[in-house]
Amino acid sequence: MRNLYYLIIPILLFSCQEAPQNPSFSSVRVETIYEDSLSIRAISLMGNSLAFAANKGTFGTVDLYNGAVRENVQYYDTIIPEYRAIAHNATDFFMLSVGSPALLYKTGEDGVMDLVYHEEGEQVFYDAMTFWNNREGIAVGDSMDGCLSIIITRDGGHHWSKLTCEELPKAKEGEGAFAASNTNIKVIGERTWVGTTSGRIYFSPDKGKTWAVLQTPIVNSAPTEGIYSIDFYDENLGVAIGGDYTKPDGKEANKAITKDGGKTWQLIAENEEPNYKSCIQFIPNSGGNGIVAVGFTGISCSNDKGQSWSQLSEEPFYTIRFQNDSVAYAAGKGRIAKLIFK
Repeated sequence: MRNLYYLIIPILLFSCQEAPQNPSFSSVRVETIYEDSLSIRAISLMGNSLAFAANKGTFGTVDLYNGAVRENVQYYDTIIPEYRAIAHNATDFFMLSVGSPALLYKTGEDGVMDLVYHEEGEQVFYDAMTFWNNREGIAVGDSMDGCLSIIITRDGGHHWSKLTCEELPKAKEGEGAFAASNTNIKVIGERTWVGTTSGRIYFSPDKGKTWAVLQTPIVNSAPTEGIYSIDFYDENLGVAIGGDYTKPDGKEANKAITKDGGKTWQLIAENEEPNYKSCIQFIPNSGGNGIVAVGFTGISCSNDKGQSWSQLSEEPFYTIRFQNDSVAYAAGKGRIAKLIFK
C-alpha cells in the first residue's frame, strides 16, 4: 500500500499539452497491458500512469512507460467493495464503491487509504465521480427520497456533503445513473452535466450550487435504457450515448448531440452504427469532429461529429480515456489495453 501511495502522488503533478492536429481514424490496434480476473469500469490517466479501480476491492496503477503494475485491495470490515468510480486532484487519488455501504476513499498522508465518506441505505448506489479543480469535486448516485444522490467536496476531498432534495430538481420515479464507465458526469470550468437513466441531463452552471434539468430524445422507457455516457468537447458541443445493454443490437434513439451547451439535443446516426455503448469520448485536438464510443459490443468511431460512424473493432471494453489524439487506454472484463488509432 505504501509503495502505491508514493507512486500515485508524483504522477498527479505531471501534465502536458498537445498541438492541434485534427486526426481522422479508420483503424485501431489493441495491445493488452494488464490482465486479471476483474471487471474494470473506472480508469483515470494521471501523468505517466493509468489508475484503475474494480470489483473484488481491487485498485492500482499501470506505469505507461515500463508496464509495471501495482495493485492492492481495500476491504471494509468483512465487505469486499466493488469500485466503479475514481477521480484525482493534484495530490490525491479517490475511489468510490457502488451499493450500500457507499465507501469513498482517498490516499492518506500515512500511506494508506482513508475513508472520507460513508453512506448506508437500501437505495444507496453511487455511479460516477470527478473534480472541478483541486479543491472541489462531485459524485453522483441514484435517486433517494425524490432526488438524485449528489455529494460534493469543497476542501480537496477531505470532507463530502450530500445535497438535500430542496437543493435539487425532483427526480423521476426510479431515476438514477448507470455505473457503467464513470462517464455520466462531465465538467468544464464551473459547468457540470450529468446524464441519467431517464434520458435527462442535470446541468449546473456554478459547480453544483444550482441545478436545472434538460431532456434529451435518448430512449428511456425501460429501467435498462437511458444515457450511459456523456462527453463535452467545449462548453457548447456535447454528445450522449447509451441505449439498452439488454438489447445491445438496438440503434434507435441511443445517441444525441448538443451544440448549445445541453439546452437542446438532436439524435444522430439514427438506426445506424453504433449500437449500445457504455462510454463515449471526443478525440483530443479534433475540433469536436472526432468521437470514439466503446462497449462490450466493440469500438466505433466518427470523424464528422457523430453523423456517420464505422466500427473499428469488435474488441469489448467498458470505458476509454485518451492520452493524446491517437493513443487511448480502455478497460473492460479482465483487462486494460492500449488503443492506437490510425
